[in-house]
Amino acid sequence: MDLIKPEIGLIVWQTVVFVILVFLLAKFAWRPILGLIKDRESSINEALDSAEKARLEMKNLQASNDKLLKKAREERDAMLKEAREIKGKMIAEASTEAEQKANKILMNAQEAIVAEKHSALAQIKAQVASLSIEIAEKVVKKELDNKEDQMKLVDSMLDDVKLN
Repeated sequence: MDLIKPEIGLIVWQTVVFVILVFLLAKFAWRPILGLIKDRESSINEALDSAEKARLEMKNLQASNDKLLKKAREERDAMLKEAREIKGKMIAEASTEAEQKANKILMNAQEAIVAEKHSALAQIKAQVASLSIEIAEKVVKKELDNKEDQMKLVDSMLDDVKLN
C-alpha cells in the first residue's frame, strides 16, 4: 500500500490555503451574494404581493361588472315592458279613435240619406200638387158636365205626365 501515503506538509499547506480561501470568501463574496439573494427574495415577495393585489382587484372589478350587467339587464327589461305597454295603449287609442270616426261617418251618411229622402218626398209632393192644380184648371176650363168625361180627361192627363 505504498500508493496512499499521507504527507503532513501537503495537508498543512492545503489546510492553510483552504482557511485563507474561506476567509476571503467570507469577507468579500458571502455578503454581496447574500445581499443579492435577499434583494431577489424581496423583489419576488413584492411581485407576489402585487399579483395578489391585482387578483383581488380583478375579482372586485368582475363583481362590479356583474352588478352593472345585472342592473343594465333590469333597466332594459323595464324599458321593453314600458314600450310594450305604450304600444298597447297606442293601439287601443287608435282603435277607439278609428271606431269613433267610423261611427261618426256612418251617422253622417244616415243623416244625409234621411235628408235626401225628405227632400225627394218634398219634391214629389210639390210635383203632385202642381199636377193636381193643372188638372183641376183644365177640368174647370172645360167644365164638363159629365163625370165620366172628367175621369177620362184626368186619366189621359195622368198618362201624358211623366214623373222624374
